[in-house]
Amino acid sequence: MEEEKVERPEIVFLDPEKIKIFRGTFETIHVQLEDGTLYRGVFAVAAFPISNPNKYISLFCYDEREREYEIGMIEDLDRLPEQSKKLIEEALRKQYFHFEILSINSIKFAFGLLFFDVETDKGSRQFSMRWETRFAFDFGKNGKILIDIFEDRYIIRDVSKLNRIERELFTRYIYW
Repeated sequence: MEEEKVERPEIVFLDPEKIKIFRGTFETIHVQLEDGTLYRGVFAVAAFPISNPNKYISLFCYDEREREYEIGMIEDLDRLPEQSKKLIEEALRKQYFHFEILSINSIKFAFGLLFFDVETDKGSRQFSMRWETRFAFDFGKNGKILIDIFEDRYIIRDVSKLNRIERELFTRYIYW
């Protein structure tokens, strides 16, 4: 029996000292490699957006046929020059939009839904989520990600840092 060869993809790591990341036309991000190759309209995707958000960031763009392809991967954002790091973080924020819950005003239960009234990094918000384990995920060691009925993400970075009343209210409903 003849052994079939399987093509294995290679990860191309981008050396922070050999690439230039800058803002281009129409506020897009451009990446220029050491050999002069220029990529326009670059966007970023985190390999581990929850457990390791600053490590293993893939940079992508589109070719002339509008097909997405990977330019390469940045192993650690902290190794980039500050301006380049800010541009990639901005691109990641667009890719992974979320609300960060800073405090909880109230949580009410009715009809299989939880109704939240919270303060977030973007102001006061009210949202509803189904009271099911598949809509609340662990975030790091002590955090949670909540997915509302419109599939928006709400993050509590560390449940233990909520005040006692907020923590008791939260864990009354989200105890898994």
